[in-house]
Amino acid sequence: MASNAPVGKSADMSAPHIPKVAGIDSPVPVPPHTTASRAGVPPAAPPADAALPPGILIQDRLASWVSDLTTLHELTERLIRTSSLDTALREMLDAGAALVGARRGMAVLDPADGLGPTSTIGLGLAHSDLGVIETVPYGAGSYERLLDGLPGPGRPGPGSPGGERPGTGLPASAPPAPEPLDAVRPGSARPACVPDPIAIRDVRTEEGLDPRHREVAARLGYAASYALPLATEEAGRLGAAVWFYDEPAEPDERRRHLIGLYGRFATEHLARLLQVERARARLAAVAEELLPSRLPRVPGVRLAARHHTGPRGGGDWYDALPLPEGALGLAVGSVTGTGPGALAAMGRLRASLRAYAVMEGEDPVAVLSDLELLLRLTEPARSATALFAYAEPDRRRMVLSGAGHAPPLVIGDRRTAFVETSLSAPLGMLSCWEAPSVELSPAPGETVLLYTDGLLRRTGDTTDRAFARLHAAAASVPAADRADPDAVVDHVLRTLLPGGVDPSVEGEDVVLLAARFA
Repeated sequence: MASNAPVGKSADMSAPHIPKVAGIDSPVPVPPHTTASRAGVPPAAPPADAALPPGILIQDRLASWVSDLTTLHELTERLIRTSSLDTALREMLDAGAALVGARRGMAVLDPADGLGPTSTIGLGLAHSDLGVIETVPYGAGSYERLLDGLPGPGRPGPGSPGGERPGTGLPASAPPAPEPLDAVRPGSARPACVPDPIAIRDVRTEEGLDPRHREVAARLGYAASYALPLATEEAGRLGAAVWFYDEPAEPDERRRHLIGLYGRFATEHLARLLQVERARARLAAVAEELLPSRLPRVPGVRLAARHHTGPRGGGDWYDALPLPEGALGLAVGSVTGTGPGALAAMGRLRASLRAYAVMEGEDPVAVLSDLELLLRLTEPARSATALFAYAEPDRRRMVLSGAGHAPPLVIGDRRTAFVETSLSAPLGMLSCWEAPSVELSPAPGETVLLYTDGLLRRTGDTTDRAFARLHAAAASVPAADRADPDAVVDHVLRTLLPGGVDPSVEGEDVVLLAARFA
């Protein structure tokens, strides 16, 4: 469960400043006790609009409609620029607060199909406040169902007038209407109808609320709420949003209309982001299954690896496999393309390289030559870069060969330097590939870092500057961390990419494989 307010801060301290939006006069509606007539004070005069000519009234109404359309356009433009579910939920909460005139709120993402992901975002509420809200018993005061945008079972939802079933005009005790033929059975993501919003004008006087609901409202300092289901007939139920008022209040008809239009658009946008997020998760799961589930333990060397998949799924990979006579094979590579096709090609290439490494791993050039021949015969439309190293930890000796791949980096107490490898073309680019191998003798305590070019491209710098930044990041590894290859790769990642690798942001895969020699 996530919140955009710091944990432990009070609601007053974390209450956001709602910016003024075109078409919305005041961010917080005037409490009713400030506008009611007092004893002995004559009522206010009727509005001046009543005496205006019809033409002026029509112009004012058109101006109001244009203002409302402008408001919705501005808010939806801001929403459409969000690219992740959490940022979209936060933007929706901010915009909704401006539309309904509230200062605080929360949004719950909980798709009806149960496939996730789920999330809870707060506006002006601390993390602990969201936990307090969840203590309201489910169904007892219909608070959880208020968040779902659904009334409680066998009773009217909060704010339903006269004990009627919302949207039907029938008593709550009346038997349900026959189910339409196109209605969706329980467990489906698409509801038969979209529930109406639920308004609680005054928590203290609202009928049917659980006592715990009133306790929570008093503790958090809100007096009214307005809940909007995040559901459409096309997208199904995705969750709900609820905004809290400090004084008894509820949005007027105009605000309800605006938040209803915005809510439908936000739900469709969230549905699209949900599909993208699930597709990313599936691609990441497939990519992880195609990579080693664990790194081998070989005497004389310690290994560490990191792999981050881009939003569309790429073909970067790594491998570490034990070989006969205590040797170790290390490989990194990248297949051209993105998506499921690149992932499948990466899996085939990695499996083939493992077979060649077992048979002739002591000769990295032969391993890559066989891999190039296989790629050229079976997948002529693809190319790939690769680097394979045959390591003998007991002798602290490594023989490596690369095909269009970035050179390894040696990190130690006395040196931080790139390995001088010969220039070579990627696999599948030439009719006959061949490149000489390079022998390397790491000193005790030195770490050899292999990586893919996605690490360099994620920096956004030119190639030369990216290499310089990588060298500087490796050279700045604290002495206390150089004995741990996991600490080395984490330090390089943090230094080179301070913002981390966001899987929702367009970019290439990132792979690092570190081997520290004893």
